[in-house]
Amino acid sequence: MTDDKKPKLLSSGNPQIAKGDGDAPIQAYIAAMPGWKSEIGRKLDEIVERVFPEVTKAVKWNTPLYGKEDGWFFSMYCYKRYVQLTFMRGTSLSPVPPTSSKTEGTRYLNIHEGDDLDEALVEDWIRQALGLPGVTL
Repeated sequence: MTDDKKPKLLSSGNPQIAKGDGDAPIQAYIAAMPGWKSEIGRKLDEIVERVFPEVTKAVKWNTPLYGKEDGWFFSMYCYKRYVQLTFMRGTSLSPVPPTSSKTEGTRYLNIHEGDDLDEALVEDWIRQALGLPGVTL
């Protein structure tokens, strides 16, 4: 992809990706994540697929979403300084992800450059999230 074909970054630092269903828009988003963030996105996508191969994927509102038959359970979003992991029913996970949200039930984990991604913990949270009702947006 040439530089003039790369998706634009929003003021938040998030890639602007066309809305779409399936794996292709997710992969376009991950490829457009700037710098070190793209590797985090790739690892997160691999974790979700490893835990739940039947995952439903979509990009809506420039946000990659991961779901199951009854709704969405996980998403990620790029900010200038970190990648934010969103667990839609995060207050029901154990341990509860560290960052609170204005949206009831939602919790976040923010990954900054140089942070170690605790893949085992994220995998465990994904497994737990699959046992909870999904969220419709």
